[in-house]
Amino acid sequence: MRAFRKSMRPWQLAALSWLAAGLCLVPIAAVVVAAFGGGLDTVRGLAGSVLPRYAGATAFLVTLVAIGTAIIGTGCAWLVTMTEFRFRRLLEIALALPLAFPAYVLAYAYTDFLDHPGWVQTTLRDITGWGPRDYWFPEIRSLPGAALMLILVLYPYVYLLTRAAFLSQSANAYIAARTLGRGPGAAFLRVSLPMARPAIAGGVLLAVMETIADFGTVSYFGVQTFATGIYQSWFAFADRAAAAQLALCLLAVALLLAWLERAERGDRRHHGAGRRFEAMAPAPLGGLAAAGAILACALPVVLGFLLPAGLLLSMGWDSGQLLFAPRYLDFLRNSVTLAGIAAVLTVAGALVLSVNARLHPSPSSRGAIRLAGLGYAVPGGVIAVGLMVPFAAFDNALDGWMRATFDISTGLLVTGSIWLMIAAYIVRFMAAALAAHDAGLSAINPNMDAVARTLGRTPRGLLSGVHLPLLRPSLLTALLIVFVDVMKELPATLILRPFNFDTLAVQAHRLAADERLAEAAVPSLVIAAVGLLPVILLCRSLGRERGTGQAYVPEIEPAS
Repeated sequence: MRAFRKSMRPWQLAALSWLAAGLCLVPIAAVVVAAFGGGLDTVRGLAGSVLPRYAGATAFLVTLVAIGTAIIGTGCAWLVTMTEFRFRRLLEIALALPLAFPAYVLAYAYTDFLDHPGWVQTTLRDITGWGPRDYWFPEIRSLPGAALMLILVLYPYVYLLTRAAFLSQSANAYIAARTLGRGPGAAFLRVSLPMARPAIAGGVLLAVMETIADFGTVSYFGVQTFATGIYQSWFAFADRAAAAQLALCLLAVALLLAWLERAERGDRRHHGAGRRFEAMAPAPLGGLAAAGAILACALPVVLGFLLPAGLLLSMGWDSGQLLFAPRYLDFLRNSVTLAGIAAVLTVAGALVLSVNARLHPSPSSRGAIRLAGLGYAVPGGVIAVGLMVPFAAFDNALDGWMRATFDISTGLLVTGSIWLMIAAYIVRFMAAALAAHDAGLSAINPNMDAVARTLGRTPRGLLSGVHLPLLRPSLLTALLIVFVDVMKELPATLILRPFNFDTLAVQAHRLAADERLAEAAVPSLVIAAVGLLPVILLCRSLGRERGTGQAYVPEIEPAS
């Protein structure tokens, strides 16, 4: 830091910030160039064959997830915020726990539980004496099944944002509706729900963006969406133009959703309910109403966390797999290495971007942050294709020149290394690091900057002596969030990983694809256990200042 204070000049800081922003733009630009460079024949072929199927399946999946997350997240947020019943405090925190699971891990657990040879159907046949063709049972490996898995892990985004919106609402409008003869349900529908609409819409849009980016769940369930189409075009058909064009379609949808989410978030910030004039007293529930509230709030927790955790533990115990066997230690070491390096570099990039905007505010510095934050809207498969195309061309050009000039083959210097994977993680999760860092930076009163400057602090001294000590918790949180997100990430890792370099997520996906679900439970458990770390931090924040109306709403990047 001392060297930084002595040597870093404003133009150097600006150059580093634009370097970070430029890295985040590379995959988007490469996808556009590669898509239009493939010719119209590929586009016509896609439009007449797979594109309608991919579009229809993706749209149907998005619709189901949007409706499911909106109902569960909004309903549970209302119950734990505006009513009082037994176990409410416990359920208020437990409703965030499904965030620990990637959707594809839930898919492995529920398939083993609900499939034909699973415990449920086996028990049903034992009790009734039915044969395999004597009864009908819902197929878990289907588009509705994939939607259910995604709903169970993504509804907390709607729940957290909506709960914060309910906590910050003024009680006056609700009380006025009740005094005019409206019942609790009518007052909720006519007053509280419309006031929370921006928060609900923002949470649903986040869930929808995660849905279109999901690869592990839909791939395992055999649902053909844009995400699976990109992977199949790249590997199964070796058609880079088709993969780039599918990625461009998905990118357009993702950027549209990102714009909608930003518009909703901006509306909520400028036109919120304001400060609470009177605290909203939770309405006490008893009898059947209390039992219904407990059931409604406990069911998502059981289905999204407790049951899959128990299933995975049972499967892992019965599999005979040893987590500390040499091959699993290799997977763990690879995952931790990638996640550690990516977390440090991503947070460093976010720090440079934020420091440049804080010390040298200008349209240029703010624009760099906006461009760097685009990565959260770009699915991992799109980023992988967008980075693979230009760097593979660079490697091939360099190898050809070295062969012609020095008769030396350089091979794949970039695309054959883990550094391209790390670049993809930086692009994908830069927004998460920026959000965590900005949450801490916004809590630093600008008056502290003015006081430090009047006491003779230079901008660099202000950063090192004031900002960084205060930002240490936010930076540690950003490191943790990016670390966990990289541990979970699947599509970019599958596309970019070097030969014979597997992570826990890749190993779990491979074993599940081979129907070795019991063995897949072991790496899945480790991924879920690591995912619990940021959820624990989140649960701690849920207990802050309930009655003040100033709810804490961390911006968390979803898992791929």
